[in-house]
Amino acid sequence: MGKKNPMRWDCKIKGCFNKLMRPKLEVFAECLPRTCQFTDVDGLVEINGKGLLLEWKHWPMRIPTGQRIAFERLTRGGLLSVICMAGDAATMEVTHMAFWFDGKFDNWDLATLDEAKQEIRKWVAWAERVSV
Repeated sequence: MGKKNPMRWDCKIKGCFNKLMRPKLEVFAECLPRTCQFTDVDGLVEINGKGLLLEWKHWPMRIPTGQRIAFERLTRGGLLSVICMAGDAATMEVTHMAFWFDGKFDNWDLATLDEAKQEIRKWVAWAERVSV
């Protein structure tokens, strides 16, 4: 079995994590220009100077404009890659996957959790072979 990285928060004991621990990013809206706003990051890992960002959606939706622009720009050059997964976060059932790499979006395709894990492993193998 793989490594464990358990959530250390028990909502039954400590209350709702989202209400008590998640930053209220909207309080910073006045600091940003135009319609820019902070987006949450569902997961991020760095290996050998390369980053993989995990973005989770409930369904294979159109990526919101701000996120789309950010992912397109931030993934140019291969320093950052984005894997989008759609599915049920409560059960971790993955139904679809999509990718951003080098500024290009590879649209949603049907996928499973095992396939998502395999894509992450492929990215890790790539990141371990390259350097910045």
